Amino acid sequence: MKFKKSFLVAVLASTQIAAAFPASQAFAAEGDAETGIVQDVYDNAPNTYTVPSINPDPAAAGTEDQTGADDAAVDGTTPSADPAATPTTPAPAAPAKPAAPTASQPSVVADVYSAGPDKLIFMMNSNQIYRDGKLYYSNQPMTVKNGVSYVSVRALVERVGLTLTYDSKTKETVMKKDGKELRFTTDSKYYTVDGVRTLMKGPAYQQKNVFMVPLTSITAALNIPYTVQGKMVIMDLQVKPTASFTVSPTAIYATQTTVQYTTKTKTSDGGPVADERWTGREDVFAEAGAHVVTYQIMDSKGQWSDPYTVTINVLPPNQPPVAMFTTNSESYRMGEAIGYTDMSTDDENAIDASKTQWVNKELAFFTPGPQTITLTVTDKHGATGTYSKTINITNETLYTAEQFYPLFTPIGDSFNINGAEIPTWQTMTSEVSSEPVRLIRSNSPERTLSEGIVYQETANGPTRIMVHHLNETGKRVKMYVIATNTNATPATLNIQDVGFGGPNPYATAAGKVSIDRYYKSIQSGTDAQTIVVQPGQSQIIFNQLNATTIKPDNVISLYGDLVSDSNIQYTVMMVDENADPIASMATLPKLDRDGIHNRGTYDNATRIMHVPGLIGNSNVRIPLGDNNSDPNLTGTDPMSMTEASNAGNFGVLYKIKLDMVAPNTLISFNARGGRYSGYIFVNGVSTAIKNNGAATSANDNVVLYRTRALDTESVEIWFTAAPGSNLPVNLLFSQLPAKKQ
Repeated sequence: MKFKKSFLVAVLASTQIAAAFPASQAFAAEGDAETGIVQDVYDNAPNTYTVPSINPDPAAAGTEDQTGADDAAVDGTTPSADPAATPTTPAPAAPAKPAAPTASQPSVVADVYSAGPDKLIFMMNSNQIYRDGKLYYSNQPMTVKNGVSYVSVRALVERVGLTLTYDSKTKETVMKKDGKELRFTTDSKYYTVDGVRTLMKGPAYQQKNVFMVPLTSITAALNIPYTVQGKMVIMDLQVKPTASFTVSPTAIYATQTTVQYTTKTKTSDGGPVADERWTGREDVFAEAGAHVVTYQIMDSKGQWSDPYTVTINVLPPNQPPVAMFTTNSESYRMGEAIGYTDMSTDDENAIDASKTQWVNKELAFFTPGPQTITLTVTDKHGATGTYSKTINITNETLYTAEQFYPLFTPIGDSFNINGAEIPTWQTMTSEVSSEPVRLIRSNSPERTLSEGIVYQETANGPTRIMVHHLNETGKRVKMYVIATNTNATPATLNIQDVGFGGPNPYATAAGKVSIDRYYKSIQSGTDAQTIVVQPGQSQIIFNQLNATTIKPDNVISLYGDLVSDSNIQYTVMMVDENADPIASMATLPKLDRDGIHNRGTYDNATRIMHVPGLIGNSNVRIPLGDNNSDPNLTGTDPMSMTEASNAGNFGVLYKIKLDMVAPNTLISFNARGGRYSGYIFVNGVSTAIKNNGAATSANDNVVLYRTRALDTESVEIWFTAAPGSNLPVNLLFSQLPAKKQ
């Protein structure tokens, strides 16, 4: 009576759990070996005990080959139906004469209890499994079907240490171990191993809601050796430690490079490496050629890993670069231009131009006597080469310094002038008009101390947005420009030109890059795009701005032109790098101005200056951003509800059209307000102010353009002030000295 009740309760528990999962989810339908509970009911005193199975114990069921039993570990004994009974050691099936090994040659196993560690034994046509001499029960017996041996997926999972999941989208049972992934589909002869479709000896199938697979599909995919001895299939689960290594750097030179070896090891129990051995390893290889290096480790069980081998191609010793230059003469007059030609070479053609150094390389010399010029070049490995040459400067004068530098200073470089004289030059008058562009200037608070909306304004039609801010929130943030359609109909935005600079710790550097990219965007048109914003919708625009996280104490600068066909509200904000900017708009505070820098909305922000008459035949200047001859734009700050004056006219695009520039005219740039670093557009060419640096004072005169010697020219200059730099500035027009032979 007690036996019958116990069996019925166990079967009921198994049935209820299996019914909770669809049959297609094979791994789930087998139940969880950790949760099964069987209650043994007695007439007078109920007792319960827990076993790791949802199926009845085979001893209770009365048969060794009971197919409903789960993987219940019994540690070499089987539980009796009566809790008071003494556990007994089960008698294993008698092994027949050992069969020939099918995958490797492990030692012959005399009996299941003396098989040794890391041996997993399946008994054919039985649900008995032995692991390390302990008896377990599978929820289905090992079955031979059409000549193919099948095992329960759950039995393998529990005993081999696999992870098991079910992919409901592909309806595949997924097994993983040591980085390998196996995918099985019910009733299919194919499975995938790390994505490679592979044919099995037979199809996977369901048997009583238990997913069965060919045993060899597992052993082959996981490289598990096994043998067959009579009714025993013996799998050798002993896992060797693994060892690998990498070497750096990529290029290794004999006698020169110290090689770094980085090892990666793994033991089956996660324990320490007991020993290691290298062959062929050298920290500095003495000879060039192929060097084979092998690495092995031993774990605490005394088992060695398979050798891991890397062939290192050691290059011949790196030869330093050879510095060399020539001059177009050996002797020069004072004030005569010197032509230098860098002839340096490297055996790998790997000279780092950014590290090239010249000493005493002058465009010309103005004192007689010998002059020694030195060139040092560096290759990518840090090796250097140096060359010096001495030329002779005669007593004869070709040009004075004042004559020479206006004629021969390269475009984008500067030469010294007496900056105090510039205000005495005549101011060139021009015909001034404007294009109807609304400027939205977001530059205050420039030092942004907290998250928030730094500017918000509405515009319709041609619009220019200028953003320049420093992150002083103390954390990583992003900045956004968001366009919101407040109309009842869709709105179309045509993005035209974009220039973005930063993030950068230096404001002048970020501003300079943004202006250069803005001019190039105008020239190429590659940033043009059309955006449709639905009624009530908000969209992020100018994604260059928010593509990069801004670290603390870094600056960003943005210039962007667009045209909308209806009123659009533009919001400029700084938020945490992980925040949703559109969701944040409703709760972000609107930040106050800092009282130093400028923000505001200004109309007519493209200023056209037309000079129809002759210019350049005498010293004249065109001041920009001085709020005198070039007045500031006036507008409003709607967030503060105050009037605003655009100091320096940052964000204004000047289009200066000169119809008749005299022959032999030097056009140059003179910073009057302090340090200036940016770009200017001259006849369609973006020109640096200045090359490799900045104009630092009123004595710096940056060369922009020289006209031809015989005829007047039409010249068009576009200029917009670089954020982070100082205004006002002057464009200077002066006659060049006559050239001499």
